[in-house]
Parts: sequence; C-alpha cells; structure tokens
Amino acid sequence: MPLTSTDRLPIGSSGAFVPVLTFMGIVVSVMQTLLIPVLEDLPQLLDTEPANAAWVITSTLLAGAVTTPIMGRLGDLYGKRRMLICSLAVMVAGTLISALTSNLLMMIAGRTLQGFAMSTIPLGIGLMRDTLPREKLGLAMALMSSSMGIGSSLALPAAALIAQHADWHALFYGSAGLGALCIALILLVVPESPARAQGTFDLLGAVGLSVGLVLFLLPVSKGSDWGWASGTTLGLFAAAGVVLVLWGVFELGGKAPLVNLRTTARPAVLLTNLVSVTVGASFLVASLVLPQLLQLPKATGYGLGKSMVVAGLCMAPLGLTMVLAVPIYARLSAKHGPKVTLILGMAIIAIGYSAGLGLLSAPWQSLIITAALGGGIGLAYSSLPALIVGATPASQTASANGLNTLMRSIGSSVSSAVIGMVLADTAHAVNGITAPTMHGFRVSFLIAAGATVLGLLTALFLPRAR
Repeated sequence: MPLTSTDRLPIGSSGAFVPVLTFMGIVVSVMQTLLIPVLEDLPQLLDTEPANAAWVITSTLLAGAVTTPIMGRLGDLYGKRRMLICSLAVMVAGTLISALTSNLLMMIAGRTLQGFAMSTIPLGIGLMRDTLPREKLGLAMALMSSSMGIGSSLALPAAALIAQHADWHALFYGSAGLGALCIALILLVVPESPARAQGTFDLLGAVGLSVGLVLFLLPVSKGSDWGWASGTTLGLFAAAGVVLVLWGVFELGGKAPLVNLRTTARPAVLLTNLVSVTVGASFLVASLVLPQLLQLPKATGYGLGKSMVVAGLCMAPLGLTMVLAVPIYARLSAKHGPKVTLILGMAIIAIGYSAGLGLLSAPWQSLIITAALGGGIGLAYSSLPALIVGATPASQTASANGLNTLMRSIGSSVSSAVIGMVLADTAHAVNGITAPTMHGFRVSFLIAAGATVLGLLTALFLPRAR
C-alpha cells in the first residue's frame, strides 16, 4: 500500500518535535505505574474486595492491549497526529473521571479510558519516520521507545511521594494536567504526517483482535484468583486460541487487513516481536520484586524496612540509566546496527538479574541492580523500533510498531502473572507478618534472567536491519 506523500521536515527544522513526543511518551507511560504505590490500599480506598480492586489495574492493561494496534492502523490511514491527539484526549477524560470518584465502577471506567495512552508510542514513532530526516531518525525513535520505561520508572518515586503526603486522587489530577499539556504542545509544534496508507479500516479485524486479546489477557491477569486449572481460566485460554486463529485466517484473506500478517511473518519482524515479549517481561520483574523487598519489615529477617518513598527512589536508577543508554545506543547502532545493540542490551539485562541474586540484602545493592537493568533495557528498547522500521513498508509503520508495543505488553502481563504466582506460593508467616520469602524473590530473578537469555538467543538469528 503506497504512501500518498513522502515529504520530510528539512534537517534542522524539527525544533521541539522530538522533545515534545518524548515528553508525551514519558507522560503516557506513567499510567502503567501510577497506582503501584497505593496498590495494597485500593480495596480500602474503593470500599471493595481485593479481587474487585484488581480490575482497576487489569482494565488499563486490557484497554491498552486492544487499542494500540487499532489506533496504529487508524493513524496509518487517517493521520498519526490526529489519532495521537484523540488517544491523549481519551486518556485525559479517563484520568479526570478517576480523579473525581471513589466508586469502583467509575474508577474502572476511567482507568479503561486511560489505557488508550499506550497507543501514542507507536503513533509517535510513525510520525518520526514519516517526517524526520534520516540523519535524526535513529536517535529520535530510540528516545520515543525508551520513554515507555523511563516514565514508568520515574513515576514510582514521584507517585509514592504524592500518595504519602496528599490525597491519592492528586495522582490523577496531576496526570490529567500533564496530558492536557501534551495535547497543547503537540498542537503547537508537531506537524501532521503527510503519509497515508491506502485502503479502508478493517472493522471486523479490529473486533476479532480485540475479542481474542481480551480472552487471552483476562485469564493471564486473573488466573491466580480464579485458579490456573479452573474451568473459567482454561476455557478462556481455549476460546482465545480459537478466536485468534480464525482472526488470522480472516486477516490473511483481506485486502486491507488491520495487521498485515505476511509482513509480520518476515523473519526480522517475527523475531523482533518475539524478543520484545522477553524484554517486556524482564522490565517488569524488578518493579514487582524490589519495592516489596525494600518495604518489608526488618522483622522478617530479610526485609529492608524502608518507606514507600525510599523504595521508589531506589527504583529511580532504572529510568535514569535508560536515558543515558539512548546516546550510547545511537553511536553503537550507527556503527554496528540495531541487532548488535539489542544483543548487548539483552546480555546486560541477563547479567543484571543474575548478579542480583546475591545483591538483595541492602538498599544500595538495589541501586546497582536497577542501574544495570536500566542500561540494558534502554539499549533493548531503543533497538526494537529501528528493527521494525527497517523491515516494514512506510505505510505500515504505526500499525507494525503498535503490534510490537503489544508484544511488550503481553510479555509484561505474563511476567506479572508468573511472578505473582511465585511470590504468592512462597509466602509464609514470619513474626506474624505474611510475606514472600527471599527464595521467592530469587526465583523471580532467575525467571527474569532465563527469559532474557531466551530473548538473547532469539536475537542472534535476526538479519541485519536495512
């Protein structure tokens, strides 16, 4: 599907274009970790059972997974800047709904709308490809992709500080303000892409993918509550498999599919997406394990007894070293290609988790772990869009990167479920406190290291990007 235009911004004219989109990426990724500091208090805050309160997190995950590939395709067809602003507007509306309520159903509705935020990352990458000169594209895409992890990491200490010293609804008011600022900045400085894919929007394909993803991610998120061997969990997984297979057959026969599966089956795209699952999984494990360990009382014998704010600050190097990794990626990638930087990043992540097995006894050791992981994840995140862009037609940039973002989300979702199960199964009572054991924390790190090594081995088979 050819583009109707290939115009690009002249070199030097991009101005605030890249910083604004990167800032937007940081803001929208905050939605993923916004409520982590108050996670344990949500049942009390919303006057409900823990199982019901979990939907406040699950709803955002499901909405993000469903809308990301759909908004990416709409962006390719009707304008990436237009769809980007629409996604941000929906996010702001959802954030305001959440800010104004303590009702469970309204909170879930608001958090569902916030899930639209995740579609802005691939739309931003698509805008960059369509409008920036080639000389600036690699670094710009790296910043945009890494902003997902940077925002999620830096949001932890900021959200913890706000939650500890103000009403928890202030988290939403602040996020709504930042979202509105992003819309204003984009309207002022970000041009619309002149590129358009030809064809029509595949409504049936969008419905089929949405149903399949919900059927898959729902038991992934709730399996620990329902029981992994329960009829509900197994039935939903089976239904997801049937729906996604039928969806794939339908997409292969369509003239203008939502996702071009023939492009997705190319070795460079397929292998990059498989690696993305492991990158998404590895990013989340540290965020799940270390804050718990840091905040557990010292009475357990291994907990570090730190406050919510201190625990958040100990996670900050994860985001800071991701920022520092971007210019390093730009230099290495320009010389050796994104395949090499991806492999290097995966190796650093694996080393970080492996070394972390013996570095769990003091807060300063958490700083070392998160700094190492941030550097590796920053290199990996920066490499992924370059590999996707190098293997897909320009008319499919946003939808292809949307699918890649979805793969990262699936990795994070599966990782969250597995680590949650490990920590729950190893929990025991110590001095009257029920908490995961140190063995459970170490097993979680081993799982992360193993997943990363699997991703590294997969990356070795990638062809060199064009």
